[in-house]
Amino acid sequence: MGILEVKGVNKRFGGLQALGNVNLSVKENTVHAIIGPNGAGKSTLLNVLVGKLIPDTGSVMFDGQSVLGRKPYQINQMGISRVFQTPEIFGDLTVFENVMIPCFAKRDGAFKLNAVGDMLGQKDLIEKAEQMLIDVNMIDKRNMHSASMSRGDKRRLEMAMCLVQEPKLLLLDEPTAGMARADTNNTIDLLKEIKAKRDITMAIIEHDMHVVFSLADRITVLALGTPLVEDAPENIKGNPKVREAYLGESA
Repeated sequence: MGILEVKGVNKRFGGLQALGNVNLSVKENTVHAIIGPNGAGKSTLLNVLVGKLIPDTGSVMFDGQSVLGRKPYQINQMGISRVFQTPEIFGDLTVFENVMIPCFAKRDGAFKLNAVGDMLGQKDLIEKAEQMLIDVNMIDKRNMHSASMSRGDKRRLEMAMCLVQEPKLLLLDEPTAGMARADTNNTIDLLKEIKAKRDITMAIIEHDMHVVFSLADRITVLALGTPLVEDAPENIKGNPKVREAYLGESA
């Protein structure tokens, strides 16, 4: 059994079968990539996992509990965090303030910002946020307003905002989309560092095969909403079903 178990999931939008009998098992403390050509159902599956869509049939279990029927914030509280395709940060706040917000999301009560942007009366959370910025190599940008940063740094900040919540499962929706190659390689290195330091499971949707084969322990290939292949990375590249789905080559 995996920490995430998807069984028999189907989802239609009118006459379009977006997901057809999807089965997926993501093992704990692994990196599992979900790939496929455009229209394969990757984004639909991700939206089911985070509670934005409810499947027509099937089950989704995380750490022994069903995620179906729960709101996205409830799924987040279960231990699932999501990195979006376009970084979702608060551009008018500093890097430090962005990381503090999810810290307070797990604690009841209001909070204040003083003139220099430090949280008042919350020493433990301040230390936690600062350590998170050290872990993602952003402590030197602590007081920078996030709107002015590069896309690569915005992505790094969004990951810090997710990781400070100490999730069990991190879902990454094309984490290197729109990045230059240098930022892509930095993101790969960051994810490797995170995986080495933390007991965390990752599921990645990604088009960049360099990213996929650099990180994944296991790969599921979708085509037209249906799983074609699930295998180790070294067995995916030459698989005739994968070549046909991506390149139109006959198997």
